[in-house]
Amino acid sequence: MYFPGIEAFLAIVQTGSISKAAELLHLSQATVSYRLKTLEKEMGGLLVERRKGAPKISLTPKGEDFFSIAERWDALWRETQILQASGSQLSLAISAAESISHFVLPPVYRKLSQHTPPIRLQIRTQHTQEAFDSIERREMDVAFVVREIVSPSVTVTPFFAEEMVVLRVAAPGRQAGDPVDMEELEAQHEVFINWNREFQFRHDQWWAPLCPSRVHLDTAGLITTFLTDARQWTIVPASIGAHMAGMGEFVLQKLSESVPPRIGYKVTHKFPNQALQEPLRILDQYLQEIFGVQ
Repeated sequence: MYFPGIEAFLAIVQTGSISKAAELLHLSQATVSYRLKTLEKEMGGLLVERRKGAPKISLTPKGEDFFSIAERWDALWRETQILQASGSQLSLAISAAESISHFVLPPVYRKLSQHTPPIRLQIRTQHTQEAFDSIERREMDVAFVVREIVSPSVTVTPFFAEEMVVLRVAAPGRQAGDPVDMEELEAQHEVFINWNREFQFRHDQWWAPLCPSRVHLDTAGLITTFLTDARQWTIVPASIGAHMAGMGEFVLQKLSESVPPRIGYKVTHKFPNQALQEPLRILDQYLQEIFGVQ
């Protein structure tokens, strides 16, 4: 793939014009145009529409499809340059679901960042499907996700499990650790996050799944925004609950009925590159030390 053309294409998209892209890249407009045309010839069609008098360029349908590919190619090229410059330095690219990266993995990150010899870390927050795709394409070295996806090219192993607990606003007579009856938790006051399929199934057995006043979220970071009333409640993994209870405004309580634990999974390619053997071994050592996994 013609990388100077990719660089020119991304600069044109970023700045909105060939002239501004030339300024950004410290090149002449003729050079940027030549590189774009060479890339388009390689791709077999126009990527950028040229219309005289238009304030900004626009992408063709082919250009829109190519944009995300160009970004990934650019990132891989830059990673290659860093790898060449760093010689034999250890490196590890980690993909992780937001709730795992923020509330479960920080002790692992600290261990890796303090390791001797140094390990160059790249950490990216991704949803589960994105993480699996990144491992399959070898863009990331290891992923930590909250559900399994069957794929012939990856290996998936559990690395931790944690109980689900009730998080509520602190109130008189409400003690941390006390059991809570399901009947006490009213559906209309719930702040809901679907942690996994098993949780969703058990949840819908106890509370009406289509309650109109229930707040639905897709990120744990918004829980404190909506959990403001003593009547409100949410069910969260223990790691998230402990973090939020530490703020002093909330209490953690146990459910009177059993709820499936949240399981975290480690994902790697079935055939990792030779250079990854040592950093992955170091990672497994710290996972064993912190979570007790083999």
